[in-house]
Amino acid sequence: MAETTARVLRLLDLLQSRPVWSGTELGARLGVTTRSVRRDVERLRELGYPVNATQGAGGGYQLGAGRRLPPLLLDDDEAVAIAVCLRVAAGGTVEGVGEAAVRTLAKLDQVLPGRLRGQVEAIHAATVTLDHPGPVVDARALLLLARAVRGLERVTFTYTGVTGPPSLRRVEPYRLVATGRRWYLLAFDLDRDDWRTFRLDRLTDAAATGWRFAPREAPDAADYVRRAISQSAYDHVARVRIEAPEPVVAQRIPPSVGTVTADGPRRCLLEAGGSDLDAMAMHLGALPWELTVLDPPELREAMGRQADRLARAARMRP
Repeated sequence: MAETTARVLRLLDLLQSRPVWSGTELGARLGVTTRSVRRDVERLRELGYPVNATQGAGGGYQLGAGRRLPPLLLDDDEAVAIAVCLRVAAGGTVEGVGEAAVRTLAKLDQVLPGRLRGQVEAIHAATVTLDHPGPVVDARALLLLARAVRGLERVTFTYTGVTGPPSLRRVEPYRLVATGRRWYLLAFDLDRDDWRTFRLDRLTDAAATGWRFAPREAPDAADYVRRAISQSAYDHVARVRIEAPEPVVAQRIPPSVGTVTADGPRRCLLEAGGSDLDAMAMHLGALPWELTVLDPPELREAMGRQADRLARAARMRP
């Protein structure tokens, strides 16, 4: 009986680890026949776990969604990680998640073994969160978009950009990208026949249409959003060669500010956008490395003006 119970728990762990398993794969992992797998699946169903089974190519066993969330099997590291992440989520950027995170953390704390509770408390005691006002994302919209991305379902929403009035958008959603305290959606805009990025805190009235779509060849989501938020939204785009290795510079410049690519082992290229050339010159001048402005020429002129101003300030005496 103990061996059977352990095998059933192992089966549950496998079903939670990926969307679909064939009976043959599960039998190989558990070291039993497919007939034993079917019996263990029935035991899970008797315990209230909604295990779905489909036939044919691509079919298999899948842990479905039920009326109540079944217990999760967590190892020590996963339990500690979840407890710490819940604490961070309590002050996060998704509207309504903070209160839910606190309730979930309280439930998890009740069942954590003493040794794990001590680890979580030690991390909490050593961590300080600097909360500051920022954009808040509607949790319902976030979940709706996540489901639409997974299910290849078209969605509509009202979007308010930096300029212009709100507009109705019909899109095919592909990826959600989080950076800093903001969330972005990479989607194919059907009315504009092109790829677009959308800030989720500027998005309202999101709705699923029920229409599925065939996936297109999509750009790399992280790279596309990185370039969109650091370059496309600005009047000027600077290209600068920096005399320092790419990993060193990338630690100093976050993806939301600019794109850093290697230009050999000892230097790199920085591409960043801005609306004020003088402000861009000051930010670049604050970097601790030698650099060369490749584009635009007007940025070199702005850096010259800032250099003259600083030189005059250095010569002045009180």
